[in-house]
Amino acid sequence: MLQFIARVALPFLLFVYIAVESYLKLHHSSVCSATGCKLAGELLRFKSIYLHFAGLFGASLLMTLGYLSLRKKVFDAPFRFVAYGAVAFEATILAYQLYANPEPCLFCVGVFTTLLLIALLSDLKRLYIPIAIVGAIVVAMGTLAIFHNQSVVTKAGNYLIYSPTCPHCKKVKAYLSEHHIDYIPINVKEASARFSLKFLGIDAIPVWIESQKGTRRLYVGDEAIIAKLENIEKATPQEVPTSTQNMPALDTGFLQADGDAGCAISIEETPSCESNESDKATP
Repeated sequence: MLQFIARVALPFLLFVYIAVESYLKLHHSSVCSATGCKLAGELLRFKSIYLHFAGLFGASLLMTLGYLSLRKKVFDAPFRFVAYGAVAFEATILAYQLYANPEPCLFCVGVFTTLLLIALLSDLKRLYIPIAIVGAIVVAMGTLAIFHNQSVVTKAGNYLIYSPTCPHCKKVKAYLSEHHIDYIPINVKEASARFSLKFLGIDAIPVWIESQKGTRRLYVGDEAIIAKLENIEKATPQEVPTSTQNMPALDTGFLQADGDAGCAISIEETPSCESNESDKATP
C-alpha cells in the first residue's frame, strides 16, 4: 500500500497540483500570491509556464514508471533515477531562491516537498540518497556569492560604493572623514552592489549615491565626487530609476578599467589602477 501511494498516488497528486497552477498561470493568476513567487519567475531565463509544462511531463513520467515498477522490477531503477533527478533539480531551484530572494516560492516548496516524499517513501532502504542530494546542493549553494534580489539603497541618505584596495576610493574616504560627511559604505565585493552598478552601465569605483524620495543621483570617480561635495559645476549627476531588481549576469568586460574615472570593479586588487597611480607619480 505504501509503495502504491509513493509511486502512483503522490505523482498523480503532483501532476494535478502542477496542472492547476499551469491553468492559473495561463489565466494570469497563481496558487501563490507571495512576493517570493513573483521574484522566482524573474530569475528564469524563459517564461515560467514552460517549466510547468516540463513539470507535468516529469510527474506523468514518474506516475507511469511508478505503476510499471509495481508490476515489473525492471522499471524500479528507471523510476528511482527519475525521482532522484527530479529531487535534485527542484532542490537546486529552491536553494537558489532561498539565497537570492527574501522569501521562497510557495508553489516550488510544494513541488519539492511532494518529490522528496516520493523519493523517501518509494525506497525506505535508500533514505540517505535523497537526503544526501538535498544536503549537498544546499551546502554548495551556500558557498556561492549569489546575487540577492534586493536593492543596495534601502533608505534616504548618502552611499559610497568602494573597495578597500582602490586608491581613488581611499582619496574620497579621506575627504569624507576630513569634512565629517556622513555616509553609508557599501563594499563592492557584495554581489548586489556589483550587479546594481552593472545594471546602470557603471564599470568603475568609487560611486557616490545621493538617495532622495523618488530619485537617485550618482557620481562616478573621485574627482566627480569631490567636485560635487565642494559644489563645483564640473560634476554632472545621473538620475536613475529607483528599482534595481532582476539584474543581468556579470560579464568579463565589466571588470576592465575604463580611463581614470576610478578603479575597475573587481573582487581582487586591480593592477591597472595601481599602475596608473604610479605612472602619474613618476616624473
